[in-house]
Amino acid sequence: MNNNKTTSNRVSIKELSPSTGYSRLLTKKQLAEMAFSVRDLSKYLGTLKIKMRVRKILVITKIWDKATIVHTNKLVDWLLSNYTVYVQDVLKEDELFDEKQLLSRQESRHDRLKYWNFDLCEEHPQMFDLVITLGGDGTVLYTSRLFQRIVPPVLSFNLGSLGFLTKFDFMNHEKIVRNLIDDGVIVSLRMRFECTVMKSTEGTDHKTKTLPRNLGDEILDTVESDVTHEPGKTYSILNEVVVDRGPKGTMCTAELYVDDEHLTTVEADGVVIATPTGSTAYSLSAGGSLVHPDIQGMLVSPICAHSLSFRPLVVPDNAVLRVGVPYGARSTVWCSFDGKDRIELNQGDYVTISASRFPFPMVQSKRLGSDWFDSLRSTLNWNQRQQQKAYTNS
Repeated sequence: MNNNKTTSNRVSIKELSPSTGYSRLLTKKQLAEMAFSVRDLSKYLGTLKIKMRVRKILVITKIWDKATIVHTNKLVDWLLSNYTVYVQDVLKEDELFDEKQLLSRQESRHDRLKYWNFDLCEEHPQMFDLVITLGGDGTVLYTSRLFQRIVPPVLSFNLGSLGFLTKFDFMNHEKIVRNLIDDGVIVSLRMRFECTVMKSTEGTDHKTKTLPRNLGDEILDTVESDVTHEPGKTYSILNEVVVDRGPKGTMCTAELYVDDEHLTTVEADGVVIATPTGSTAYSLSAGGSLVHPDIQGMLVSPICAHSLSFRPLVVPDNAVLRVGVPYGARSTVWCSFDGKDRIELNQGDYVTISASRFPFPMVQSKRLGSDWFDSLRSTLNWNQRQQQKAYTNS
């Protein structure tokens, strides 16, 4: 990436993390510096166009939708004239994608048409200069799930139902891609969460103690004991993490902690912890506020709370949230990450949620986030109503 502006005294996000790279292991000072660095970089990138040397393009499409596969064939056919193009390996034998027809136009295309799988994206994300998605908001979330750490710039064409995150019209795809590559791209760094499931362990000290275990003491590290929890899988999410009652018909009980403080006991159908990008999704349905993506925060929205005073709130992006199931809870709870990877949390388990040091770079059509206001009006029909009539003079 090349541009004419230079910056100084910028914090290197890479330097802020320990060797493991997990945000939950950062100190409060390191997490605050990382959050500030991401905010500063995002604001800076929103003021300029970045010229990129694009050689390798990854195309992500809805492989189960026939119409989208036809559009994918059209896009790839045009891209192969100048770029190396990667498409998902399952399309290799797809009749609608028609690999044979694509390769027959030029001999050199045999070297430029390649296929990607999950392992390639996970192990070598830096090999792609640009990602193009064909679909809706779900395809964008799938892209975030595919790249759990480093994410190439993502250009999204709207071929889905809603299209809040997909800013570009596929009818003009050739002109759009050509102009973005020749003139430069405007990038918005969308905040992502890093979520780690912490599973309660059966240490030797716990077996010999007669007092019941207390989740709060273990989370706040006030227990003089061996290891109380072991980290499970870690997820990077773009929209939200949801903790809910699962298939059970009764409300769930969970404890919510912010940094080293117990915030509240959740007695509800569940709770949504959302990014600003996710504020227009499940969080909005649960009564959460609409939050501009340039406002870096963590949204907490209860789902059908058993208390009229449990209202949604926003906490700073340098906070660490923990949602856990107390040992005395009557039932387990379930947790999902961007609507996927649904897992059960047993008594004593909790999930840690913090800002990820790997934001999601979305290519925008306008500067300074004005795309977001356009989407509010065009996709959510925000505050649209018949205008009040003026008085008439007889």
